[in-house]
Amino acid sequence: MSSIYKELKSEWSKASPNLAHCGQLLNSLKLEMVRSGYVDVEDEGKVNPQQKQELQRSRDMLEIAIEHSIKVKDNAAFERYMTQLKMYYFDYDKHLDSSHQMHKFMGLHLLYLLATNRIADFHIELERLPSALLLQNPFISPVLALENYFMEGRYNKILQAKKSMPSELYADFMDLLVDTAREEIASCLEKSYGKIAEKQAALRLGLKPGGHEMQALVRKRKWTLDEDGNFNYTDLHMRQKEKVPAKDIAVHTLTYAQELEKIV
Repeated sequence: MSSIYKELKSEWSKASPNLAHCGQLLNSLKLEMVRSGYVDVEDEGKVNPQQKQELQRSRDMLEIAIEHSIKVKDNAAFERYMTQLKMYYFDYDKHLDSSHQMHKFMGLHLLYLLATNRIADFHIELERLPSALLLQNPFISPVLALENYFMEGRYNKILQAKKSMPSELYADFMDLLVDTAREEIASCLEKSYGKIAEKQAALRLGLKPGGHEMQALVRKRKWTLDEDGNFNYTDLHMRQKEKVPAKDIAVHTLTYAQELEKIV
């Protein structure tokens, strides 16, 4: 494991690491971890130097794995690695020195939960962090501000905040959050207007009128332009009439009443 770990650290420290090679090294390290088994920490909380070194290497490997998953845009892998890494941050914290990257990765995880609209999970993760850290840490407090904008419906603030994130790793998840915010803006437009000019809709969405992203959103939400060049949402406001299966409901109700009489 030591030689593979050193090779991974060396490759990842390069300005432009070979992502495919790093992925292979990570897979090899994961297999080595499974074969050797996880470090068994005694209840007394004591670890020997070798165990501490193994814990440190595993944590470093997972931190690299998370950055790798972001660069290759593998969100499922990011979730898996983050779940494992939190064990080293919160369960093995008494046996390891604090990671200088912990807050960056916790902020990334919070941003990912927010970007995927998992608000309940977002607040569960907040409970693990000290209140002082939430307000002062440069990696976490900007994500809290984004959550406030999202809950208050100030989606324009989210669109503007993309350039002020504390790390370039936040960029992909910010793109995901911006897409989520635009979907919310589009839903608000549909409910607030009977019709709206294409230019005005694009302005509210923070997109270029007639641009590629605007056209993709229009196709996705099945918006259509009327003769005056406005998006007409009238048809979207009309609810389709639902056929009520009255006969089936009556049969089930009578059957239920007969069964109740048999029980009594």
